[in-house]
Amino acid sequence: MTHEVPHLSRSMQGRVVFITGAASGIGEASAHVFAREGARVALSDLDGAGAEAVASAIRSEGGDARAWMLDVTDPVDIVAVIGEAASHFGALDCLVNNAGAARLTALEAPDFDDVWQWQLDVLLTAHQRTLRAALPFLRQSDAARIVNVASTEAFGATARNSAYVAAKHGVAGFTKAMAVDLGKEGITVNAIAPGPVLTGLTEKIPENDRNTFAHRRTALRRYGQPVELAHMILSLCLPAASYVTGAVIPVDGGMTARNA
Repeated sequence: MTHEVPHLSRSMQGRVVFITGAASGIGEASAHVFAREGARVALSDLDGAGAEAVASAIRSEGGDARAWMLDVTDPVDIVAVIGEAASHFGALDCLVNNAGAARLTALEAPDFDDVWQWQLDVLLTAHQRTLRAALPFLRQSDAARIVNVASTEAFGATARNSAYVAAKHGVAGFTKAMAVDLGKEGITVNAIAPGPVLTGLTEKIPENDRNTFAHRRTALRRYGQPVELAHMILSLCLPAASYVTGAVIPVDGGMTARNA
């Protein structure tokens, strides 16, 4: 006996995606990937000029993109910008919480409290604020998707990185909690956990050091490219990705799988 297999759409055509931290790295790559799949993209970044440059590049390729300057530590700014983006595009289907920053500091450092609060504000509190601001619009979508960008630091820790580690563990927990809270509405909430990726931050590491780390720690023996992370984010935002929620997915070249 055969059963009819229902059609689940893998098309992002016409969907509206709001991305934070879209001026560079994973956010920039995600903006291009979504636009190439036919999505309309709202880009935001503290670097407003950088976000506009990405939006302009997407429009030059025939895509639909608009940029906003956004300070994700400012709750008033978050509400205003997300409202403007939803109004401009007439909808909001996907939220990608990607904005981030990192700063190593020792527990005994005089500025530890300041670094701690700044990291939590940017990496964790901003996620809940953008989600809450976007939720009224997402609830009008027939396939609302939220993707948070965590880190493999959500599974462990490295030295002198306690604020970042705590924030990324918080992102993983927040993702699961929101998946439970919003699941009854059909809104999925997932996270990706990037491992070593070539971004503006990691490009400052000497190439020999990067290569040594990648060979010792990852199964694929290399750093990832931002576009590879972007494609996982895209996959979690597809209308067909309707039964994946509360997941924190490593996208790390096999780093968390490798023992030696």
